[in-house]
Amino acid sequence: MNLEPVSVESPRLAPSRPRVARELKRTVAAGNDGRVDAKPVATEVLLNQIMIEIALEKIAAQGLCGAEHVQLYLMDLYRRNCRPNTIRSRFATILVFLQYLKAKARNLLELLCREDLCDFIEQEQDRGLKPASISCRIDALYAFLRFLVDREVLSPDLLKRKLRVKVPASLPRAIDPQDVRRLLAVLERPRDRAMVLVLLRTGMRIGELLNTAVCDVNMAEKRIEIFETQKNRVGRVVYLADDACQALEDWLKVRRWKTELIFCGQGGRPLSYEVVRSRFGALLEKAGLTNKGYTLHCLRHTFASELLNAGMRLECLQQLLGHSSIEMTRRYARLTDVTRKEEYFRAMDKIEKDGVHGDYRCDHQLP
Repeated sequence: MNLEPVSVESPRLAPSRPRVARELKRTVAAGNDGRVDAKPVATEVLLNQIMIEIALEKIAAQGLCGAEHVQLYLMDLYRRNCRPNTIRSRFATILVFLQYLKAKARNLLELLCREDLCDFIEQEQDRGLKPASISCRIDALYAFLRFLVDREVLSPDLLKRKLRVKVPASLPRAIDPQDVRRLLAVLERPRDRAMVLVLLRTGMRIGELLNTAVCDVNMAEKRIEIFETQKNRVGRVVYLADDACQALEDWLKVRRWKTELIFCGQGGRPLSYEVVRSRFGALLEKAGLTNKGYTLHCLRHTFASELLNAGMRLECLQQLLGHSSIEMTRRYARLTDVTRKEEYFRAMDKIEKDGVHGDYRCDHQLP
């Protein structure tokens, strides 16, 4: 299926995939020293167009139902300027659901009922998916169903009493203080030290750091401006502690490839998440921390936990982390609360020294 670019005159999406792929390669190749100088929005649009066409080809190749509805839904996401990752993840859920319907010989999406949703969730549970993964799929599926209800393809009854899976409220995984010291002790290369300290002192996500340009950093004011985050497209400002600022200055002086991006790989190409994750794993192994289960994102958790321990207000920490909801930030209060800890040990010290006051005798006889 050939799609045409979106415009006022044409409701369809994009040119055929080979042409789009060639345009995308030219756009990426137009970059200077590994930085894509062409408009990033144009690159993202091309990515979305390619993914939508691939999605439609997959549905057609597998003979799944509802292809026209999926196309309209993906086009709606495209028009609403959703990220490529959003479109990819939404379609991945829809594809699994359509495959399930085909296996159950349900060939009409319009005949979907609540029992189908229940059976689909049970199937995902039987496959061993984690509750958090199933919950994400349910949310993505309901977004698709809501679109179909709005277009009067499905009955509004499907959206009543939505099905939910209880997700464990796990604690964020922060790095222990002694382990942080062991990790910092093995940072010998300037780039390694700069990356780890900036992540540890700013709470930036790794994707945000890899997209940070030299012009986004203000050394005089010790701040980094994140104009638009990849996750929620909300800009914010983070600040650099003295050690992180010094490490970043040292790296900028010795880096070989003077690209617009602060961190780059061989030949000035942008670093990928996989490369940084592999390097972080090597640092953990060198520090003897491979059995602790630490990841790159633990640096962000450590940042939040240390600031809370130092007395920072949740509202201020929320802005530094870029959370859209205070409830997301409140998770760290469950992980570390100095006041709660002090009150517990104060009360326990009194109990141990002064003894217990009160009658705890168990009398099973009723008056």
